[in-house]
Amino acid sequence: MTDALFQILSMIISTANMLLIIWFIIGLLFAFNVVSPSNQFAYAVHDALSRLFEPALRPIRKVMPDTGAIDFSPMVFLMILNAVGYILQGAVR
Repeated sequence: MTDALFQILSMIISTANMLLIIWFIIGLLFAFNVVSPSNQFAYAVHDALSRLFEPALRPIRKVMPDTGAIDFSPMVFLMILNAVGYILQGAVR
């Protein structure tokens, strides 16, 4: 039972990692004008992922120092997700 629960949580963490990276890359593409924000599909994906991750990133941004144009909160969130995954993996074994 615990192994199945760990597998489910591991899949959720992996999916969150992938979606966060996709969100970050789309944001970079918008920032460097590679993709226009008027592209409805890219904008809809970016907006949906922003709404998903913004509640988790907001507290991280409050704690971190302001670095100007570069937002390091997604990287910190990725490290937190991976740390939780390693902790769960250690707890199951």
